[in-house]
This record gives sequence, structure tokens and C-alpha cells, in this order.
Amino acid sequence: MAYVRGRRTYHRRKICKFCADKNLKIDYKDPKTLRFFTTERGKIIPRRISGNCAKHQRMLTVAIKRARIMALLPFTTSIIR
Repeated sequence: MAYVRGRRTYHRRKICKFCADKNLKIDYKDPKTLRFFTTERGKIIPRRISGNCAKHQRMLTVAIKRARIMALLPFTTSIIR
């Protein structure tokens, strides 16, 4: 077997949206912004995928949970089987 050297893949570092844009606020009353950080099924997108820093991911999680309690965001989607 011949060993083929592969090219190194360059992974671009994801930046936190909230650190990059200081005017963007995390607020539980803004479901449009929060919806971007949830899946179609209603799960919160993890930090390694969304690119948020730890501080803003914690704030985002609390805001999503508050919005769910206030019925601004769904807990889950209704799937009929």
C-alpha cells in the first residue's frame, strides 16, 4: 500500500456573534434572534456548532429557557405518528 500524503484541512475558527457585534443583545423577548440558535425540533444548538463563546452561550441558554416558559418559543415540535 502506498502512503498518500493528504492536504491539511484548514478549519476556520468560528467567532461569537455577540462578541463581534456589540449592538446585538441577548433578550428572551426577541424570539427571532433566539430561533437562530435552536434546531427545528426545538433543541438548543451547542457552542461548538454555533460558535458562541462560553459566556454568551450561557446567557443564550437562559434566554431560550425563559422564552420557552413565556411561550415565545416552543419546547418541542408536535410530531404526530
